[in-house]
Amino acid sequence: MKVKGLRWFIIGLIFLATVINYIDRSALAIMWGNENVEGSISKSLGLNKNDYGNILNIFMVFYALGQLFSGKLFDKVGTRIGYVISIGVWGLSSFLHSTVRGFLSIAFFRSTLGISEAGNWPGGVKSNAEWFPIKERAIAQGLFNAGASIGSVIAPPFIAALFVSYGWRITFMIIGSFGILWIVPWLFVNKAGPKKHPWITQEEQKYIIEGQSKADQSATEHTKGLSLKEILSYRESWAIVVGRLFLEPIWWFFVGWMPIYLFDVYGFNVKEVGAFAWVPYVGAAIGSIAGGYVSGQIISKTNSINKGRKTTILIGGIIMLFGLVASVFFATSPERFVAIVFVVLFGFQFAIGNVQTLPSDLFSGKSVGSLAGLGGMVGVFSVIIMNFLVPLIAEISYTPIFIAIAVFVPLGVGAIYYFARNIESVEK
Repeated sequence: MKVKGLRWFIIGLIFLATVINYIDRSALAIMWGNENVEGSISKSLGLNKNDYGNILNIFMVFYALGQLFSGKLFDKVGTRIGYVISIGVWGLSSFLHSTVRGFLSIAFFRSTLGISEAGNWPGGVKSNAEWFPIKERAIAQGLFNAGASIGSVIAPPFIAALFVSYGWRITFMIIGSFGILWIVPWLFVNKAGPKKHPWITQEEQKYIIEGQSKADQSATEHTKGLSLKEILSYRESWAIVVGRLFLEPIWWFFVGWMPIYLFDVYGFNVKEVGAFAWVPYVGAAIGSIAGGYVSGQIISKTNSINKGRKTTILIGGIIMLFGLVASVFFATSPERFVAIVFVVLFGFQFAIGNVQTLPSDLFSGKSVGSLAGLGGMVGVFSVIIMNFLVPLIAEISYTPIFIAIAVFVPLGVGAIYYFARNIESVEK
């Protein structure tokens, strides 16, 4: 049996895994509520906003460590088995949230969720490097990232509806089952890489391999990846590390704190959060696809990876910056706030797909997961610092937080321009 466009089936499954990933991680924030929300996690377990901040940071610490660990894991065992391990553990962890009785038990399962969910990102970048030619990697990454946005669109109304009907414990059981079930089609479809997959057509195989770098073309199963020390000896690697250090907090602030912001500032309940919080992620999904498309078009017309990646990242940065400034001066109602965040997350995803593609532009497949994981880990540690500060600052005002993440935009985009003078394969 031969399947035309097999690479799109592979990225389709990873897109679905990413949707599940964001449904699972969003559930806690949506059902957390506060002491006034009947049946919420906060009220049921007698926990407060400071407990939420600590639990969020426990998740983020293990998520950060998971980025580095899983990057190495995927480089060692490959994407097929790497995804089975990652999504199997996170699906079970999400399911077992239904059994928690207090701070310690919920913190434990957030830690196992964090370390396993992290694998989706270096795994996705690595899979795209294997299955797509260079000019299509940004659109593949855009589809992959759109899964995060679509998951965030689906999660608020879906989880709110489950919460209202069944309560938070049953909700965790339902959503935790999704990841475990996903493993079945993944193992069935993803039998091997494009060089050996029995279903791939000769035309697609040739198209993929000829569109990759010379280092990727010559790589075999026995090719060894570079160590982190060797990877960081290249100046270009620091574009990813420093760029993600500044850019990641922008996304994670809205993922982790937007429902809490709506509870605090506008007095929302869980059902109202479900009605509003999904809207900005529509903008993020559109930005993911648009950023990949624009980058691919520029590369095709100019034959320059450097121009395609940098131009798209710059456009996304400008959109983000204008949106964050607007959030300070014009977000005077929940409707305006949600509309502004729509623009911010569009800009973020327009840019970040190309940032996440950089490891595969610079290195061959055996090192891609390691660099992607390292960049993710550093970015998440900056988010952890932010999560410690947000509850303290929010007691007075959320405005300084919006100003701070607005400043991060030029710092992150500037780092990519500064360290990666020319984006091309460093392995000659």
